[in-house]
Amino acid sequence: MTTFGIIKAKKLLFAVVLIIAVTATSLISVSVARAANKRLPVYSTDSADKIAISFDASWGADKTRKIIEIMSSYGATGTFFLTGIWIDAFPEEVKYIANSGFEIGNHSRNHYNMTGLSAKKINEELSYVNDRIFELTGLKVKTFRAPFGAYDNKLIELVEKQGLTAVQWSIDSLDWKGLSGEEIAKRVIPKLSGGEIILCHNNGEHTVEALENIIETALSKGLKFVKMSDMIYTKDYVIDGSGKQIRKSNGV
Repeated sequence: MTTFGIIKAKKLLFAVVLIIAVTATSLISVSVARAANKRLPVYSTDSADKIAISFDASWGADKTRKIIEIMSSYGATGTFFLTGIWIDAFPEEVKYIANSGFEIGNHSRNHYNMTGLSAKKINEELSYVNDRIFELTGLKVKTFRAPFGAYDNKLIELVEKQGLTAVQWSIDSLDWKGLSGEEIAKRVIPKLSGGEIILCHNNGEHTVEALENIIETALSKGLKFVKMSDMIYTKDYVIDGSGKQIRKSNGV
């Protein structure tokens, strides 16, 4: 190859590298922008002394009253996120939860992955549960948890339009996997602190066995178990990249 040819080839290679670099930078910028615009549910709050335990219900009900009995014996309360199919199967349990002073949240009607649904279908899923809970208990629902923890911007926006706050969790008990009570407690207890949201299931095989240990440890740390809506903020807050709500009055 001649000297001219080598120089021309080098210029071409440089041009290709430059194009690749510019394209990569653009893609990174787009990804960052998309991430910056992504809406998040509430994973936790900056509360110093409150903690929220929640129980998703979409199958079975035989352990629900025992959960309430144990928690009530410690002066603790929590939130049950109910699906419409569970509500229709166990209406008396819905009333029992409400009458026991526990909060009821919306977990969708059919436990679909709602990010794949149309706006019309999402609204139907949400409205059905809100309406059924009000019919049975006279209570208005304040919070929502998505099945499978699957959220996108459209879902969160539609949830908020129905007057609900979308929540997730910061401590996953994995009780649905059939872990023993001891294994569940070992997953949850090291993470217990103010503002955390614990995910359990009302019919987890060994959830009840772990509950007293979890409650007693939290209480020994000066934490108070409250309803979800009594811990999360609905105004004057920001939410950081981890989904943590921070009061604006706390130096933000």
